[in-house]
Amino acid sequence: MNHGVSGVDPEPFKRRLIELKAEVSKRIQSIDKHIRHEGMSADWSEQASERENDEVLESLGNSSEQDLAMIKFALKRIEDGTYFYCEQCGDEIPSARLELLPFTAYCVNCAEKIES
Repeated sequence: MNHGVSGVDPEPFKRRLIELKAEVSKRIQSIDKHIRHEGMSADWSEQASERENDEVLESLGNSSEQDLAMIKFALKRIEDGTYFYCEQCGDEIPSARLELLPFTAYCVNCAEKIES
């Protein structure tokens, strides 16, 4: 069995990432369906109201696409054996951080530098 840092088993992280991937994919499909206005009302005023939400939906869709890309990258990192290490500095990412943010690729210090 391929264990990560300090003997931590990557399998629970992999299962969680696969679950998240399914959730995010489902969200993206739902957003796409709403943006395409499938099942849109025949009433013009209702259609106008439905279209007002398009910008918000597109923003949510873009965010979900970014989440999906990060999830896929995290799964690849598990396969590569690099999941428990920061992409920026190479230091260990604590498993507690990965439990909170399973698709993070950065330790706290590097994440703070990137965000600032």
